[in-house]
Amino acid sequence: MQLINSPDNAAKYPPPSKTEKEQRHPMTNETSPHHPTHSLTRQYKSLGYHFTNPGLLTQALTHTTFHVEHPDLTSKDNETLEFLGDAVLDLVISALLLARFPAMTEGELTKLRSALVQEYHLSIVAQDLHLGDFLLLGKGEDQSGGRQKSSILSSTYEAVIGAIFLDSDYQTVQKIIESHFDTRIDMAQQSVALGDAKSALQELTQGRFNAAPLYILDKAEGPDHAKTFTVSVHLQGQALATASAQNKKAAEQKAAAIAITQLSQP
Repeated sequence: MQLINSPDNAAKYPPPSKTEKEQRHPMTNETSPHHPTHSLTRQYKSLGYHFTNPGLLTQALTHTTFHVEHPDLTSKDNETLEFLGDAVLDLVISALLLARFPAMTEGELTKLRSALVQEYHLSIVAQDLHLGDFLLLGKGEDQSGGRQKSSILSSTYEAVIGAIFLDSDYQTVQKIIESHFDTRIDMAQQSVALGDAKSALQELTQGRFNAAPLYILDKAEGPDHAKTFTVSVHLQGQALATASAQNKKAAEQKAAAIAITQLSQP
């Protein structure tokens, strides 16, 4: 599949008019439609990988809404690459975790892998790679904020991983994924370690006070793609602890862990 500004397609897609020059190019998402190569260079730099077959990357970035609206420009959407990338991610992350945490049980490794490949976490990885800037979306999806949607971003990341796997080999895609997740694995491990804090606090307060803790969202600050949530946990009308995190559930778990520490003090 060729970019629409290639020489072979020059006659089919003439240069845009002056009014069209400010519009987003359908295949590169650039405000200037004359530099598809520059767009690919930006994508390669962001991903840390240079595609031998650029068509695979284009497919990985093609949302089904764009394919429906522009069937003449794209042969496929990214859903099959997403399917492949999901499996590749599971395999590579599993191997990385086993190597890094050899003492963990199967259940602990499964929890940690699930935390790393969940939709929200993958969408954050996609944001860090600026995949939303390069997405090919249908007009309606684009106007409704599709470039910031967690479901679309996470699926696109999986599709890109599938594309890299097909374009290279297991060792290469393993290195790419490791570079994307290296600093995140320990953070996720800490989060999973706190995963049972709410249940533990519930058991503690029920047994000691015959009452259940109440979690209150105090505030949510920052842009939609990078909000910080502050949650406090209360018992019988009194605040026990407050914590902040990038999502509400994590903030609740952190607050619960702090509350357990507070209640355990003599």
